Amino acid sequence: MRILVTGGAGFIGSHFVRSHGGDDVTVLDKLTYAGRRANLDGARHTFVHGDVCDAGLLAEVVPGNDLVVNFAAESHVDRSIEGAAEFVRTNVMGTQTLMQACLDAGVPRVVHVSTDEVYGTIDSGSWDESAPLQPRSPYAASKAGGDLIARAYAVTHGLNVSITRCGNNYGPRQYPEKIIPLFVTNLLRGRKVPLYGDGLNVRDWIHAEDHCAGIDLVAEKGERGEVYHVAGTAELTNRELTGRLLEACGAGWDMVEPVADRKGHDRRYSLDDTRLRALGYRPRVPFDQGLKETVEWYAANRDWWEGA
Repeated sequence: MRILVTGGAGFIGSHFVRSHGGDDVTVLDKLTYAGRRANLDGARHTFVHGDVCDAGLLAEVVPGNDLVVNFAAESHVDRSIEGAAEFVRTNVMGTQTLMQACLDAGVPRVVHVSTDEVYGTIDSGSWDESAPLQPRSPYAASKAGGDLIARAYAVTHGLNVSITRCGNNYGPRQYPEKIIPLFVTNLLRGRKVPLYGDGLNVRDWIHAEDHCAGIDLVAEKGERGEVYHVAGTAELTNRELTGRLLEACGAGWDMVEPVADRKGHDRRYSLDDTRLRALGYRPRVPFDQGLKETVEWYAANRDWWEGA
């Protein structure tokens, strides 16, 4: 199978590429701060350096692929609060440019990868795929816009694209701005970790390998224009997660520095993945095992993150 992976040098995208060693994989990546060629070391692929917003380049690399998976995105909420323009450009315009290229090339299957943050925040229960989109950050709003563009191409043009939405990912090779790699690398350096607000914001955690398995299943069995949730395996407050990371790194609560809460900080995310499980999806990485192995990876690969 010929597969084009946009954003394939990033954290989740590179996990997806590594899981497709038997396929003819092309990676298109702009190599911004969070995308690294080193993430693809040892993975069988052809690399193209470029921007998902470049229609001319997409016209060259999209044709002939059996599957296109779109991971290309600006993804850090804090950065979107500081400046939203690049998020709108990549996450909305980039999605539209890619969908048009796939339509023009007659690509038989497309998966657009998104996030649970498009729904906003939920006090109790879990969102299903029919929940209204109520994003509360510029990042989440830009992802919601991209999702709607992808769906519009399915409805209007018949493009065979499905959308996946996932919770918080973790695992090796995640850029140290997200909470797990940031806290682990800080603790390994002997630095304190910044815990937002009261630390009671709740997130549902999934290993990147399980997320990629869910994407594969949607690519194989998902329906055109439909959304599929890839839920996590551990729902924890940020304070509970911090405690596990402190223990894993041999540190105490004296290494935690409370900081002012983030603007518009969503209190809780939770996805209902009944639709994906009906297709046969089951996560394989227990959270405690995955977290332990992730901490060990950062400890053993300081050269990967020390310059970040």
